[in-house]
Amino acid sequence: MSQAVLYIVPTPIGNLADISQRALDILSEVDVIACEDTRHTGKLLSHYQIGTPTWALHDHNEQYKADQLVTRVLEGKSIALVSDAGTPLISDPGYHLVNRCREAGIRVVAVPGPCAAITALSAAGLPTDRFVFEGFLPAKDKARRDKLESLKDEPRTMVFYESPRRLLDTVTALAEVMGEDRRLVVARELTKAFETIHGLPAGDMLEWLQQDSNRCRGEMVLMVAGYKADADALPLPAQKTLALLSADLGLKKAAALTADIYGLKKNALYKHGLEAGL
Repeated sequence: MSQAVLYIVPTPIGNLADISQRALDILSEVDVIACEDTRHTGKLLSHYQIGTPTWALHDHNEQYKADQLVTRVLEGKSIALVSDAGTPLISDPGYHLVNRCREAGIRVVAVPGPCAAITALSAAGLPTDRFVFEGFLPAKDKARRDKLESLKDEPRTMVFYESPRRLLDTVTALAEVMGEDRRLVVARELTKAFETIHGLPAGDMLEWLQQDSNRCRGEMVLMVAGYKADADALPLPAQKTLALLSADLGLKKAAALTADIYGLKKNALYKHGLEAGL
């Protein structure tokens, strides 16, 4: 153990056995543990007979509590940062504390450990060579749909956290915005007794969830397959360029120029322009 260090310590997402010996040693030996909910973290510490003092650090007090914690580290104390479950800062508080520690020249040590997004993704059966983590979608319907519209052509696998009460609304919006054939995977209650990882096209997933209310209960990770363009489809940037050029140059010349820019076939561009009414 080193003094004057901030340790980022992941904690179990469900199964209390999913914590490393290194994490337990750090939690036992630091001067204080900063956590979202002292009562929640207290259950974990009690299970492992750890008596380290805890400080509440959550969304509502992080701005000013961070300065107090930085001061303590600068005085030579060691601090562990934990969230209620999983890896801190991943859709959880901690950014302001870590940022201020780094600005103050304090050493920040990240300990590897549980993360619901990565755990779910590894078992989902969706492409994992490239993916994007989007955290929680907006709670309000219009904002949620606007966000999904912006992600409709995202080619990477998308990973979201979602609350049980909004899951049906989100899957409904996904089916409408991205199409009923877009593949989804819902992972719920990971590492717990009722763990479920289920994949279906969006339309079928909505029906499956509606068949049993228990399927919408618990902690949720929602994954969405990335967009796959039709092999014969024109790239979206080329379509936009064609539309812009045709407004001033006419469709025939615009198709020729766009073909040169993107290395595409002029006839395919011209045909697309006619179908689009350019």
